[in-house]
Amino acid sequence: MDLIDDTEPGSNAHEFTVSEISGAVKRVIEGEFGRVRVRGEVGRVVVARTGHMYFDLKDDRSVIAAISWKGQVARMTVRPEEGMEVIATGRMTTFAPQSKYQLQVDNVEPAGAGALMAMLEARKVKLAAEGLFDAARKRPIPYLPQVVGVITSPSGAVIRDILHRLADRFPRRVIVWPVAVQGERCPADVVRAIQGFNALAPGGPLPRPDVLIVARGGGSIEDLWGFNDEAVVRAAAASDIPLISAVGHETDTTLIDFASDLRAPTPTAAAELAVPVRADLLAQVASLGARLERAGKGAVQQRDQRLRDLGRALPRLEALLSGPSQRFDLAAGRFAGSLRALADRKLLALGRAAAGLRPGTLTSRATTRAEALGRLATRLAPALERGIVRRGERLAGLRLNRARLLTDIARARPGLATLKARTTAATHAQLLRARDKLAALDRMHQSLGYHETLARGFAMLRAPDGTPVTHTDAARALPRLTIELRDGCFDAAPLSTETPPEQPRKPRARSQPGKAPDQGSLF
Repeated sequence: MDLIDDTEPGSNAHEFTVSEISGAVKRVIEGEFGRVRVRGEVGRVVVARTGHMYFDLKDDRSVIAAISWKGQVARMTVRPEEGMEVIATGRMTTFAPQSKYQLQVDNVEPAGAGALMAMLEARKVKLAAEGLFDAARKRPIPYLPQVVGVITSPSGAVIRDILHRLADRFPRRVIVWPVAVQGERCPADVVRAIQGFNALAPGGPLPRPDVLIVARGGGSIEDLWGFNDEAVVRAAAASDIPLISAVGHETDTTLIDFASDLRAPTPTAAAELAVPVRADLLAQVASLGARLERAGKGAVQQRDQRLRDLGRALPRLEALLSGPSQRFDLAAGRFAGSLRALADRKLLALGRAAAGLRPGTLTSRATTRAEALGRLATRLAPALERGIVRRGERLAGLRLNRARLLTDIARARPGLATLKARTTAATHAQLLRARDKLAALDRMHQSLGYHETLARGFAMLRAPDGTPVTHTDAARALPRLTIELRDGCFDAAPLSTETPPEQPRKPRARSQPGKAPDQGSLF
C-alpha cells in the first residue's frame, strides 16, 4: 500500500436522501415550468370517492398524469372525457411516493370548436341511445296555462321580452326562478330550478306552474355550453311539468332542445307558444256565438213553417166535432125519457115486493122462526156439554212435547214472515190500484159535472127558491128566473106565454158531483 493513497473517484460527492432528491426535483420542475398550458388527448378518467379527478393527457409519443382537486372540478366549465382533445391549464408538480411528475389542472377547455362539437355529438348520441330524446315521451303543452314558470336570468332582456309578450297575448301569472345562464354555476342552477318547480305541491301556498320556459339569449357555443350539460338534459327529460326550451337564437341548438317537450326558436317565441292570443279567442267565441244564434233562429223558423204547413193539412175543428156533437144531442134527448122509464120500473118492482109484507105474514114468519130458535136452544146446551167432555178426554190423552212445539214454531216462523211480506205487498198494491181508480173516477166525475157544461156556453135556470126549472110551463108560471152561467148568476124576466112554433131541443144535462143528473134545464 502506498503511503499516500488516492481516494476513489466521486467519493467526496454529497450524499442525498431519497426525500432530499425528490424535493430537489420537485423544486426544479415547479420552478422551471410554473403555470403551463398543455394540449393533448384525454385518456383514462377516474373520479375518486372524495371528488378528486385523475386523468391522463397524451399524444402519439408521451403521457402526462393529471389531477384536479374537488374544488377545481366543481369550477370547471367543461369536464374532461376520454378521447376528448383539450387544453389543460395548471402547474407542473411531482408526487414523491410514486416518483412521478404530474400536471395539477385548474381548468380544461376544448382544443378548438371542432373538439367541442365532437364531444357534443358524442354526448348527444349517448343520451339519444337512452331514449331521452324520443318523441313518444314528450308531453303536450297546455292550451291555456294558469301559471307559467320561467327559468332564466332575472336581469337580462330575456325575462322582459317574455313578460311583455305574455301580457300582450294573454296575461297569466308568471313565477321566475333566477339562475345563472352561463359559466360554471349554470348547469347546477338550471337543474335545481327544474327540480324545484316539479317539487311544488298542487294547491300549495306557491302555485305549481302548468308549463316551464327555460330561456337564454344568443351567444357563442361556450356561452351556451351549460345547457349541453348532461345533468341539465336529464332534469329536463325527467320533468313532470311540460317544458319549453328557448336557448339562444333560432340557429343555436343545445341538447336541452332535444330533451324538452317543445323547442322555441327564441324566448319571445316561447312566450307565444305558451299562451294563445286573448283577443283572437274572444273574436272566435263571438263568431261561434253569432253562428249558434243564427242556426237557432233558422231552426226555429223551419220548425214554425213546418208546423204551419202541417196545420193547414188538418181538418177544421167544426168538422171534427160535428158528428160527435150530433150524436151527443141525440143521446141527451133520449136520456130524460130513459131515466123516467127506469124510475117507473123500479117503482113497480118496489110495489110488488112490498105487497108481500103484510103484518099478519110478518107475525107468522116471526113466530115460526122463534119456535125453531127455541128448539135449537134446548138442544144447544146438552150438545155443548157433550162436546166439552169429548175435547177434555182427547186433550187428556195427548202428551204435549215442549221441544217439538218449539221446533214446529221455529219451522213455521219463516213461512209466516214470508206470508206477512206477501200480504203486506199485496195490500199495498191493492191500495195503489184502488187509489188510481178513485183518482180516475174523480177526474171523470169532475169532467161530467154540469159546471163543465156551463163552461162550454150553456146555462141553468133556477126558481127564486133555488130549485131547478126543467119545463117551459113551470118557467112561464114563475114571476122571476135566476140564470146560472159559468162565472155567476143573474135574474131574468119570465118567458113569454106564447108557445114557440118549433119543438124545443132536449136539454143536455151533465151530472154534478153529489147530485142526480136531472137538476135543471141547460141552454
